[in-house]
Amino acid sequence: MNPIMEIDEVAKAIRWQADHAVNNGAGCTGRVVRGQLALLDGATQVGARIAAWPGKPLEDALPLRLAGGFHHLVLTGADARLGAVYRGEVTDQAQVDALVLAVTRDHDAALLPWLDGPPQTNEAGRSASIMAGLLWLAKRMGPRFELNELGASAGVNTMMERFRFDLGGTKVGPEESPMRIVPEWRGPPPPEGEVEIVGIRGCDRAPVNLADPGAALRLKAYVWAEVTERIRRIDAAIALAAQKAPDVVQMDAADFVEARLAAEQADDTTRVIFHSIVWQYLPPETRARIEAAMTQAGAKADAGRRLAWVMLETNRQTFRHELTVRYWPGGERPVLLGAAHAHGAWVEWFGVESLG
Repeated sequence: MNPIMEIDEVAKAIRWQADHAVNNGAGCTGRVVRGQLALLDGATQVGARIAAWPGKPLEDALPLRLAGGFHHLVLTGADARLGAVYRGEVTDQAQVDALVLAVTRDHDAALLPWLDGPPQTNEAGRSASIMAGLLWLAKRMGPRFELNELGASAGVNTMMERFRFDLGGTKVGPEESPMRIVPEWRGPPPPEGEVEIVGIRGCDRAPVNLADPGAALRLKAYVWAEVTERIRRIDAAIALAAQKAPDVVQMDAADFVEARLAAEQADDTTRVIFHSIVWQYLPPETRARIEAAMTQAGAKADAGRRLAWVMLETNRQTFRHELTVRYWPGGERPVLLGAAHAHGAWVEWFGVESLG
């Protein structure tokens, strides 16, 4: 278990989250997060609730729950005061603290529900790693893929067949796409080749409907305000969804995997189960069911109907987000292909590294 996730002191967790935002290019959001320390005296309902938080604050993403609520106030025009912080016009932490406290006092009831659940982000930048994994698999299994995403949220990455990728010079996807995925690439590029996505769908326990302006805006609120490239990607996803809605069902992840693995599969395809920064949030029994279902289905896979498991997930010991792949037949042992920034800003490609 990562010791960071075990922090149980709320103030310490807020400071860590603020530093983490700063270290990831979001200094303005970091100041707003740090401003939550000013709420811990309990003078507001929000402050009292976070001060008495019963769980692990970072494991529960507590500081980011409230950060989403603050950004939402600015995006909706309900309160523009923190906009000056997000634009970098107010940088003195004492001034930021005073603003956070004032905004919370004025919007206490509206902010309180933001503490009810973790941030629901849907980051298109993570698809860079997934597509790189598909290019790697295509060299071994052929170009035709049926994709199935766990924890798809609003289904942004179930539209990846419509994204344009530039992965260290390896380009794939329609050139006219409004969604441009061009991460900083570290290491050699992934192999060039064809990726044909014959079907793509996803599941989520609480899907977000991008056609609902309110739901889309809430999703956008969880994006750090000054990271404009991520804001542009959300806007591009909303535009793509308006053209053709993503196929996302409300379903438990294990139920979805079992159903998809039992469904008829077209010949000469690789059925792919994929997910990004989701595994840690699934209950142990759900993870166990998925593992068992994949192992059983893998034993039945053959050259005509293949199976693969592509995941970009957090190594809980190193806090590194790692791209690993397993495939059947012939590649049951996990292969570590790379590491990536949590929001897709960069990808480090290893090529092939056995996990032993």
